[in-house]
Amino acid sequence: MKQLNAYLEQNKQRFLDELVALLRFPSISADKNYEPDVLQTADAVKDFLLQAGAEQVSVISTAGFPVVYGEKIINANLPTVLVYGHYDVQPADPLELWNSPPFEPVIKDGNIYARGACDDKGQMFMHVKAFEMMMKNNCLPCNVKFMIEGEEEIGSANLETFAVQHKEKLQADVILISDTSMISNEQPSITTGLRGLSYLEVEVTGPNRDLHSGVYGGAVANPINILCDMISSLHDADRKVNIPGFYDEVQEVSAEERNSMSKAPFSLSDYKAHLDIQDVLGEKGYSTLERVSIRPTLDVNGIWGGYTGQGAKTVLPSKAYAKISMRLVPNQNSEKIMQLFEEHFKRIAPSCVQVKVMPHHGGEAAVTPTDSIAYRAASKAMEQTFGVTPIPLRTGGSIPIVTMFERVLGIKSILFGFGLDSDAIHSPNEKFGVFNYYKGIETIPYFYQYFAEMSRV
Repeated sequence: MKQLNAYLEQNKQRFLDELVALLRFPSISADKNYEPDVLQTADAVKDFLLQAGAEQVSVISTAGFPVVYGEKIINANLPTVLVYGHYDVQPADPLELWNSPPFEPVIKDGNIYARGACDDKGQMFMHVKAFEMMMKNNCLPCNVKFMIEGEEEIGSANLETFAVQHKEKLQADVILISDTSMISNEQPSITTGLRGLSYLEVEVTGPNRDLHSGVYGGAVANPINILCDMISSLHDADRKVNIPGFYDEVQEVSAEERNSMSKAPFSLSDYKAHLDIQDVLGEKGYSTLERVSIRPTLDVNGIWGGYTGQGAKTVLPSKAYAKISMRLVPNQNSEKIMQLFEEHFKRIAPSCVQVKVMPHHGGEAAVTPTDSIAYRAASKAMEQTFGVTPIPLRTGGSIPIVTMFERVLGIKSILFGFGLDSDAIHSPNEKFGVFNYYKGIETIPYFYQYFAEMSRV
């Protein structure tokens, strides 16, 4: 690997400049106004794959945004790694909270600040650059395929259809995904579990139009007040989700695994200081790490209604809205949870309002084995470059396509993330450490080497 390390040293600035160029594209898949930018980003990813040495590179249309595909098959008898990533990003709002424009990348204090820096352009691009290093030094030890989509941030609505239609093209021995984080730069970890997701929007309607709050206030239901009451009732005093049947299929984690989780490096005081909060809040009987990984949750992601402009307007609104997400654990089914929520929310609504529940997207929780060849190769690769053995760790995020890949393609995934929880993904001032970017590029070739060696045994 000496020649790879030398190549990395010689090309560090170019690798960084190319990532900065990619981050300049405002590829916001959730906003139709950015559709041209998303499509331009797909073309840019295609060009980078071609420059790196991939073949059969194409931008493949779907019913939504396209998937960028590329491959390098050196020997059909060798194992094949399928790299998954996404080139779309979250909206950058609220813009006023950014210290620098979200699509004008800034490198400061060892970090790259931009929307998508960590989620997922920076982490996806590590794989492209690692592949380039192996290709340019003629040391790619197995076959590789790339599948880079443009709809992950809106639920990957068309990816399953794509996977079904291109099942033969996508056949591989393992799927490698870098869209997760690790404990720290001193103590790496490999994600072995992800929560599922049910995401929906609710609408509460009172009178048929906005009313004068002086003339009608106190006599007609205010949908915002009602919605707040309904949302407040969705948790009990112990912060458990207060929906009948919500916990029926929850898989309890063994005392042994909980004990193992407790050994992961974690400072509650540092955690609170980083977030500038006085205390944490969550389900009674569970630690902070457990609450964000092995327990299901319900959170309001946005709420609005009435007058929100400058100054005052004494209005009693006709409608109120909220976006709500529920993170799920193994055995919970996203569609069933969605149905339980809708039934309960309509049941608790008073007769003075009408309620509509609109599902958006969802996905199932995933747990990956730690005794597979791929996991052992990933662990050995991180140990090689970090100098310590990574800790297997469940995390709280959701990547619904992991279970879809297993169901449709029959392939397990390795969640090989190099970001940090402090990288502010989905938030203002998202960042990705320059150290992490280079460390990922350095580590990924070792995964290929060890995976190929272990697969021959």
